Amino acid sequence: MNFTGIIVGIVTFLIIGVFHPIVIKAEYYLGVRCWWIFLVAGLLAGILSLLIGNLILSTISGVIAFSSFWSIHELKQQRERVRKGWFPEGPGHRR
Repeated sequence: MNFTGIIVGIVTFLIIGVFHPIVIKAEYYLGVRCWWIFLVAGLLAGILSLLIGNLILSTISGVIAFSSFWSIHELKQQRERVRKGWFPEGPGHRR
């Protein structure tokens, strides 16, 4: 039996679940100006994915990379959710 797909699927599910509150907290405390942190994390994870020889770890690193890139978009979406009043405005917002 080959468990590679199941392992990657479970870890991907967990990564997405972890990134969701990270984006919310980052936007709350730092605002959208922290987008570059997700960019750097994504680039580093992408480079790491290219360098890792193990298929599962390389794939997981790639998932982290693109979850980081997607988080940049989600930061902007979170800002809109805050403007609509769906989430509280934090100290990371400039007046």
